[in-house]
Amino acid sequence: NCHLAVSWMGSLEKIVEAFSTQGVEDEMFRLWLSSMPSTAFPVAVLQNGIKLTYEPPKGMRANLIGTFTTLGESEWESCVEGRGDRDNRYWKKLVVGLSFFHAVVQERRKYGPLGWNIRYEFNTSDILCAKDVLKMFVKKFDEMPWNALTYITGHVNYGGRVTDDQDRRCLMCILETYYKGEVVVKDDAYRFSDSGVYYSPPLGDYGKLMEYFQQLPMVDNPEVFGMHDNANITFQLQETQFIMETVLMLQPRVGGGAGAGKSPEELVDDMAAQFEEDMPELMDHERGAKGMFEVLDNGAMRSLDTVLLQEMDRFNKLIKTMKTSLKELRKAIKGLVVMSADLESMLQSFQNNQVPGLWTRVAYPCLKPLASWIKDFQRRITFFASWCEVGQPTSFWLPGFYYPQGFMTGALQTHARRYQLPIDSLNFQFIMKNLEAPEDVSDAPEDGIYVSGLYLEAARWDRRQKKLKTSNAGEMMSLMPIVHFQPIQNYVPNQADYQAPLYKTNLRAGVLNTTGQSTNYILDVGIPTDEAPRYWVLMATALVCMSND
Repeated sequence: NCHLAVSWMGSLEKIVEAFSTQGVEDEMFRLWLSSMPSTAFPVAVLQNGIKLTYEPPKGMRANLIGTFTTLGESEWESCVEGRGDRDNRYWKKLVVGLSFFHAVVQERRKYGPLGWNIRYEFNTSDILCAKDVLKMFVKKFDEMPWNALTYITGHVNYGGRVTDDQDRRCLMCILETYYKGEVVVKDDAYRFSDSGVYYSPPLGDYGKLMEYFQQLPMVDNPEVFGMHDNANITFQLQETQFIMETVLMLQPRVGGGAGAGKSPEELVDDMAAQFEEDMPELMDHERGAKGMFEVLDNGAMRSLDTVLLQEMDRFNKLIKTMKTSLKELRKAIKGLVVMSADLESMLQSFQNNQVPGLWTRVAYPCLKPLASWIKDFQRRITFFASWCEVGQPTSFWLPGFYYPQGFMTGALQTHARRYQLPIDSLNFQFIMKNLEAPEDVSDAPEDGIYVSGLYLEAARWDRRQKKLKTSNAGEMMSLMPIVHFQPIQNYVPNQADYQAPLYKTNLRAGVLNTTGQSTNYILDVGIPTDEAPRYWVLMATALVCMSND
């Protein structure tokens, strides 16, 4: 576990170097080292040693075979001596289901944010612990306590690793398939997926079980995870993106031959000059429209005016940073100032069409490439400048906000002050309107706000049936119509609706804040559907504020 002793890696390197200069007393001496992938591990030690890499099994088939190879035949037959055939049947049926569950939670990771918001390191210790719990319940209870078994396995054995609420919901929905109740044990026709390929086989010996695993498909269809075929496209795009980023990282930074074209530095200078020319002016509340930022009788401004001021301050800070860094970069390219590490990183980012780290540190979350990022940035400035100078819009472009959570609170506070209601008793009801763009909105709603610009990932909104439907083939995201966020006191969401999480970006993961929620997460939006909500949970359906292109 060398990765746990980072501070000692320098000493290790000196010890290994001494072997080649001073030698060792015993010619049979060998030094074995183990480590997780770590940048702190000495390169010289790697170069001088024989390297063995252990990769976890990939695919459901390899995962299941690996699990039962670890358990062995003795564990498979460990409940034969029981109350007739009862213990043996419960044990064998459910331990296969548990192994499928273990394989699914591991293999979902390859789909990135569609699989899990956060990549959890589920490993063999999880299934060994869950297996012992299962055996205890099988042997000690006449009637299987399904609720207790599901809770301990889902919330404790596996859920102890899960820190995101949406991931926990997904984990429990997956487990429900494999610990569904007596039907899993008593019905040999029960299948874990619609294809019928994956199931707990009829009782048999260890050899027959392994034969069943051997004939499973080498390549997994997303349906075994409850996902759409489009998930494969997402996986392939992620793999391609990783390869492209690796190639860019290895690409030399020197110019080409003696042609008449411009050098990379000259191209970056031209790009920076264009950005500098297009840079907007700082926003100023002094240019606000009549009635904006007025202090009310209670001594406070309107809630949404306060939100606007906060957003303007954040954008002004970003504009200042961008202007300063662009000037410094152009000077550095011309040799007028020293090229610092930050400026050199900025230069490379421009060459690779990536947003510089100097900007992302003070910017909003966004995964777009540089060219698209600049257009998106200018659109945001235009939206807030118009709000300030023209007046409150009839429809709000939610993706434009730095901090959408604050805007949501501002909208609730506006309603609470209007009707003298406690704000903590208010929640949003969501109504999908027959309006596609902000231009289609003639008047703002009497209560609440209209929101535009949301995208639906891993599903689509059927505008005829007014229901959530499965995605079209090859359609990764679909634009939602205008949504009415209407505050209602003591609102209880319809249990039949799917509570779709709304994220700033489709990376979905973020930093956990003091409320236990991800900073990327905004709120849940109730969407009508004919399917059970768990269908969309497994599909990883969510709303996001922007696409990545």
